[in-house]
Amino acid sequence: MARRGVGRAPGSRPLTEPLGFSPSPEILQEQAGVYEDDIESVLLTQEQVQGKVRDLAAQISKDYAGRDVLLVGVLKGAFILMADLARHLTVPHEFDFMAVSSYGSATQTSGVVRILKDLDREIQGRDVLIVEDIIDSGLTLNYLLKNLRSRRPATLEVCALLYKPEQLKADIEVKYAGFDIPSVFVVGYGLDYAERYRNLPFVATLKPEVYRGR
Repeated sequence: MARRGVGRAPGSRPLTEPLGFSPSPEILQEQAGVYEDDIESVLLTQEQVQGKVRDLAAQISKDYAGRDVLLVGVLKGAFILMADLARHLTVPHEFDFMAVSSYGSATQTSGVVRILKDLDREIQGRDVLIVEDIIDSGLTLNYLLKNLRSRRPATLEVCALLYKPEQLKADIEVKYAGFDIPSVFVVGYGLDYAERYRNLPFVATLKPEVYRGR
């Protein structure tokens, strides 16, 4: 497995310690409203996330200069990353989406992958870039790579914001990777728990009582 452009998340510590900084009530009220009491700690700030997205977009724009790239977003988690990434790209690009089932409302990957929504167009001969929010076990991404390679794209690469190396169970290559993070369940910036918290502008961990349903 190879990956390039990886930055390790600063302050990676057990959940019993703050990860990064404690969000202020003002930020949470503006960005997350009712979720203020659910946040344990912030792993990656909004500034860190946006800085990394700009860096990834710059590298992608350089590598795909003179070409038209098809961005394939993996729903639902990648939609925010894909939108922000596209705004910073300086090469022609198009959008398509796939939806797969492997999470449900649990905090662990099930390992069972089903395609719920397929691509709307053919990718044979295209330069395709898969955009993922997070890679933990890598099982879902490994399935998607095999599936899309069978459709004979000219090139097929992966861009992912978050990467959990300790949980990886598949041998995959991620050319454009953002942050290595510890093996903790995270929400925000498109990532959810039971379909909540996607709108947080940062990446955070939740208090244990959230999973117990209070």
